Amino acid sequence: MDVVQCLVECANTLGEGPCWDEAAGRLYWFDIRARRLHWLEPSTNLTGEALLPLRASAGAVCSDGTLLLATEAGLATFSPSTLEFELIYLVAVPAGFRSNDGKLDRQGRFWWSMMDDNEGERPGSVYRTNPDGSTAMVLDGIHIPNTLACSADGQVLFIADSKLQTIFTHDVDALGRLSRQRVFAHTRGEVGTPDGAAIDAEGYLWSAQWGASRLVRYDNHGMIERVVRMPVSQPTSCAFGGKDLATLFVTSARDGLSESELTLEPLAGGLFALKPGVTGMPTPIRRASHK
Repeated sequence: MDVVQCLVECANTLGEGPCWDEAAGRLYWFDIRARRLHWLEPSTNLTGEALLPLRASAGAVCSDGTLLLATEAGLATFSPSTLEFELIYLVAVPAGFRSNDGKLDRQGRFWWSMMDDNEGERPGSVYRTNPDGSTAMVLDGIHIPNTLACSADGQVLFIADSKLQTIFTHDVDALGRLSRQRVFAHTRGEVGTPDGAAIDAEGYLWSAQWGASRLVRYDNHGMIERVVRMPVSQPTSCAFGGKDLATLFVTSARDGLSESELTLEPLAGGLFALKPGVTGMPTPIRRASHK
């Protein structure tokens, strides 16, 4: 339990956004800086990648095998089989902004964020794309919006502002509207900051913590239940997948690391995995019509 392995030594500059395709038995993830979409089929160790026309950071699997992507310009669709890319929803953001985190919830809503690429100097925002394709901004004023994991019942959304080193919870009503923000957990006064996250079948939150070389599992009250040490300093996000959703996949980054630091952590930017002894929750497949 909690033995971390590097599955792909992909040396991503800014690896992000892992998402599991149950039908294909495939994990997708991104290198934001390199504009690359990666994939791995764990049962065969088959890997692949595609160069995207825009920087993308998160995705959701659709019923026809395509992906709905959060990109620096807005939402796009991408077909891994034909490599066809189509921008379907433009976001009016200032120059220098890009997409950051994104997760599909159990109700089929895709939550995704935009941030200032200059370390969140200007505040970013969070968007919700409903199963019918309609999209709305639901929260702004967050400098580095991260985490975006939703509880199993869809009634609580976890959102981190990495610049504040804080994970917040928000109530979510039946229409996907947010209210009642509360502090869930924080790493203020510590080295690391909460980045991407995943919810397991027991409802606990797994948080990849940038700069801290660790994953943290929080219970429902925001208390630390477990800490998993990582062989790299900048884990970025995580997602459950594999057989029975028993594997936790973790992306990482080498962005900003010096040559001497990279010598000490040669696997930085790789894709990692562990068997934490708990499983993930299956997420719905979005229907193929996005427009």
